[in-house]
Amino acid sequence: MFQQSYKVIGVMSGTSLDGIDLAVLHFSVTNDKWSFEIGTTETIAYTELWLNKLKEAVNYSSVALQNLNESYTDYLASCIQTFIHKNKITELDAVCSHGHTILHQPEIGVTLQIGNLPKLAVVLNATVVCDFRVQDVSLGGQGAPLVPIGDRFLFSKFDYCLNLGGFSNISFEYEGKRIAFDISAVNTVLNFYANQLGFEYDDQGKIAREGKLIQPLLEKLNGLSYYELPFPKSLGIEYVHGIILPLMESFDNCIEDKMHTYIHHISQQIALALPSKEGKLLITGGGAYNAFLIEQIKLCLPKVEVIIPSKTIIEYKEALIFGFLGVLKLRNELNVLSSVTGAQKDHSSGIIYKGH
Repeated sequence: MFQQSYKVIGVMSGTSLDGIDLAVLHFSVTNDKWSFEIGTTETIAYTELWLNKLKEAVNYSSVALQNLNESYTDYLASCIQTFIHKNKITELDAVCSHGHTILHQPEIGVTLQIGNLPKLAVVLNATVVCDFRVQDVSLGGQGAPLVPIGDRFLFSKFDYCLNLGGFSNISFEYEGKRIAFDISAVNTVLNFYANQLGFEYDDQGKIAREGKLIQPLLEKLNGLSYYELPFPKSLGIEYVHGIILPLMESFDNCIEDKMHTYIHHISQQIALALPSKEGKLLITGGGAYNAFLIEQIKLCLPKVEVIIPSKTIIEYKEALIFGFLGVLKLRNELNVLSSVTGAQKDHSSGIIYKGH
């Protein structure tokens, strides 16, 4: 008989490179109904050194990637350990960590999240549940998105759950199944251009708001073949560098205009992704703070009730759900849905490492 309540730390590092999210999480289950509480949280921003390493890693050799995996695991262990000691966290059931995605090419059976080596558990002297994507890819799935199982059990009162991070992804019930997929690149593109202007990101979309629409660019973006693909489907940073940025850079308009146009593109693709243009839409992720983007989404979906939750849920929903994935793995229960990833079957994904 499994326990009814769990205390774990959820750990997430996203493709937008805004840092390592850490959250103390409490889960309880009664008659198959799950509830949660988010306790102490912290985001540890990457140093410039780590930012550069993680940005460049897509071009690393296999030996360099192995070395990076070792050093990043050490770094991640140090961050988690400091968080535990600083906040006097005790009686943990597990640390549930996503790691950081460096390579994601499921069409050729490749996905790599660094920071998921066994020594993470040894250094922390704790049970660690991690590496949630690899098994799904080996079963023919996209290895992403993995958040929808949490949307189904923890956020069921919303018709749609939209995350605006490095990429936008959406999850909803469709014909009796949970469906989810990546819609488009978001902050991976917007931050690239904000960085060129000397900013970490576009605060509230102020830069993009000042720009003007480049209609030919918008049409080319909306015409990309990815949007014609059926779900399940997912995107990686390779797509941004190989497809999106070269297309954007083929236009010599100013950065403000490119960002303005890209916001319209994101919003229009989100509207196209919803099968019904009404209901409740929960928006989380860093993009929820981009006021200009949220305005454009509302304009594209006038009959949809857009809900922006608390700051804690906006910023830590992914850490929360990877914590939940870890708990389901500890219980040997299904935590990845084939209807979402395209894998051969639903399965319980992740690796469990024990401490000393």
